[in-house]
Amino acid sequence: MKSVFLLLSLMLASCIAYVDATSTRYDGMDTFLPIDPASVQVLDREPKQRHDRLGEVKLNISLDPPATVADIDNKLREEAGKMGANAIYIIDGGISGVDKQRKLVGIAIRIRE
Repeated sequence: MKSVFLLLSLMLASCIAYVDATSTRYDGMDTFLPIDPASVQVLDREPKQRHDRLGEVKLNISLDPPATVADIDNKLREEAGKMGANAIYIIDGGISGVDKQRKLVGIAIRIRE
């Protein structure tokens, strides 16, 4: 019975979309208080306004089942907000042939006002 329950648990877990994040703050940058993720902008390119680069956010995203765009944006906002960034933009993305995951790299920034 235990092995059946374990097998069912593993099967269900493999059917759940995921977005895992790893964040790295750049050395020598000012430290800011965390920001509410809802107020962090997700940009499609580096903004023209003056800004400071605070760090990188790397995402590993499931392909099967696929994570939603909302899940990806929420994870980007959450991780950037932890650094005190008020925006994040994507610099790299692709699909890893080895582990069958989509990978994204974003730069967390603080736009100057």
